[in-house]
Amino acid sequence: MKLQDLRATIFFLLSLLAILPHIIANLDSDKHALLQFAVSIPHLSKLNWNSALSICNSWIGITCNKDKTRVVAIHLPGVGLTGHIPANSIGKLDALQVLNLRANNLNGNLPSDILSIPSLYSIYLQHNNFSGDIPVSFSSTLGVIDFSFNSFTGQIPPTIKNLPRLSMLNLKFNSLSGSIPNLDVSRLSFLNLSYNMLNGSVPYSLRKFPLSSFVGNSNLCGTPLSSCSSRSPSRKGDNFKKHSNEIIIPIAIGGPCVIILLVLFIYFCYINKKVNNNTSMVEQKNEKLEDFENGVQDSEKNELTFFKGCSYNFDLEDLLSASADFLGKGSYGTAYRVSLDEVSMIVVKRLKEVRVVKKEFEQHMDIVGKIKRHPNIVPFLACYYSKDEKLLVCEYVPYGSLSSALYGNGRTRLDWDTRLKVCLGAAKGIAHIHSEGGTKFTHGNIKASNILLTRDLDGCISDFGLSPLMNHTSIKNNKAVGYHAPEVIETRKGTQKSDVYSFGVLVLELLTGKSPLPLPGHEDVVNLPRWVRAVVKEEWTAEVFDAVLMKYHNIQEEMVHMLQIALLCVAKVPDMRPSMGEVIKMIEQIKHL
Repeated sequence: MKLQDLRATIFFLLSLLAILPHIIANLDSDKHALLQFAVSIPHLSKLNWNSALSICNSWIGITCNKDKTRVVAIHLPGVGLTGHIPANSIGKLDALQVLNLRANNLNGNLPSDILSIPSLYSIYLQHNNFSGDIPVSFSSTLGVIDFSFNSFTGQIPPTIKNLPRLSMLNLKFNSLSGSIPNLDVSRLSFLNLSYNMLNGSVPYSLRKFPLSSFVGNSNLCGTPLSSCSSRSPSRKGDNFKKHSNEIIIPIAIGGPCVIILLVLFIYFCYINKKVNNNTSMVEQKNEKLEDFENGVQDSEKNELTFFKGCSYNFDLEDLLSASADFLGKGSYGTAYRVSLDEVSMIVVKRLKEVRVVKKEFEQHMDIVGKIKRHPNIVPFLACYYSKDEKLLVCEYVPYGSLSSALYGNGRTRLDWDTRLKVCLGAAKGIAHIHSEGGTKFTHGNIKASNILLTRDLDGCISDFGLSPLMNHTSIKNNKAVGYHAPEVIETRKGTQKSDVYSFGVLVLELLTGKSPLPLPGHEDVVNLPRWVRAVVKEEWTAEVFDAVLMKYHNIQEEMVHMLQIALLCVAKVPDMRPSMGEVIKMIEQIKHL
């Protein structure tokens, strides 16, 4: 068996050595193309594109694939880029999927090699000053094209109708002329060609789109615009007199049919409107974020504060115009998963019950931002404060929370080794927060829904450092009471020792499979520390453990050790609890058994 493992290892290493030069060459090629672009384009906000730094980890606005072998996205909105994009620069990034150069001062012709990038899916060039014809050669992978608010001339390229994945086309406020191509509408959910110089008739396949998609084109006609009929009024009169008797009977018969068709048309318009309202936060913004827009001063609208180490480049407008999914409501507010594009996803949290003023908020978030990144902590990317809105942006972890894994369909995959790994990862994250933030810095809200799972099912801490900002006027009624230490319920002030207590409850939850919080359909809340102590006192320790775990063999001794650690953490007297550093050492000893 060992010989087979050795052979497999050697084969893997030889394969890696074979492809390594190719990988390095590709990434070096991407770096060279980007440096050529940066040298040719002046920019007000100086980019940190230094050839000595890691392109995937340090270059602002650059996103690489998971293997860190290719550049897949460029996000540089509103950074003061000026001038012409040179050919053979960005166009050489043949693994690029997303290009966002919105709201800069770019001008001149758009190089044709950019739209031909074989992997390109989304391109955002709105609010620049590009001119000349739109290139006619498109990559078949293109799904999102936004060239609005530019100075493009000429016709809409007829080749655009051959894009099978096209879902959004925005060309409004340009100087485009000629007729509209008959586009493939199988996936097209957003279309805006308004305020150009287009003429002719709106293609039949595009008549499902609203009037706002075509207004501002004086020579354009057809539904939903005015009729394209060229017949004169007198000619109509003659025809009516000549054929009046022939028309009366069909009208009498067809009248009810027209009414039915009209009702169906209104219904489908309503359905289409609902679909369009769900496609992006642009439409949602008018209904759900109206109070947000009203409560933000114009001077504040783009004042996002980015944390150190954030490689993303976006502003408030990007967040509002991106597609978003509701994730849920937690103790601190509402969370949305926001898709900046096909590659980049983030989480935006609208914080509620923030009790501090802007200066105090910014000072505290500055402390939070200085905590070094750690693999077991979900990093914050940016924050925002206005009178009526407080936002927090963090990285998206796609594999869900520990809570959903425990009580959802994925419970069976959480075997003992996985639960032990999650505990150790969470402990390391909490210990890092305690050591980096100073002796008074706490998490304050440790619970299963704030432990997120990575691809490797490792535990990551989220929402750290927010507790001091929140209004805890009624913590006894808070849903997370099951995790709070006794002294926190009395004083409403958290400490590092109360974090240890919350972690102990979390470990008990993993061992027992019981939630300290009410769950849908199970409103009875178990006081886990009290219940476990009672069962252990009666020497029924085996009754404590989750039935899912009991089917695994030779792990009971490890679970008993872990139970002892948890009971140390939930000691009633804070000084009797270990530090998180000591907890990590005890858990690692179990792993070495």
